[in-house]
Amino acid sequence: MQREFPEAPLVGVGAIIIEGDRVVLVKRAHPPLQAEWSIPGGVLEVGELVREAAVREAREETGLVVETGELLGVFDRVLRNPEKRVQYHYVLIDFLCRRVAGELAAAGDAAEVRWFTREDLPGLGLAEDTLEVIRKGFGKVEGSS
Repeated sequence: MQREFPEAPLVGVGAIIIEGDRVVLVKRAHPPLQAEWSIPGGVLEVGELVREAAVREAREETGLVVETGELLGVFDRVLRNPEKRVQYHYVLIDFLCRRVAGELAAAGDAAEVRWFTREDLPGLGLAEDTLEVIRKGFGKVEGSS
């Protein structure tokens, strides 16, 4: 699977892991978004269901075992190089997730992993759609309490 300059969009999954007033974010170890904070997630594998992929990616990147809940959104992520050629193209499917086991530990594509409060988020330089889906996740958690 060619991630850079792909011939077709790739399907990615994201795990919005919320616990109380905190959300888990990972600092990416590789492009795209290298050294930036992001939602734990990655590319869907052939034969894998999207919810299974979200659980797998959360475990691989954060050390947490999660269960998926509500679908929070589907987003386009198209990144172009300086010549305006599509360098990365993902369709991202994000799920609200709840930790069921495990301790936070960065692994896989994550250089670092941390819990952040809602107040921490504006200073992290997250993409607007990333902030939007995290806020939506907080709203769903608060609405179910």
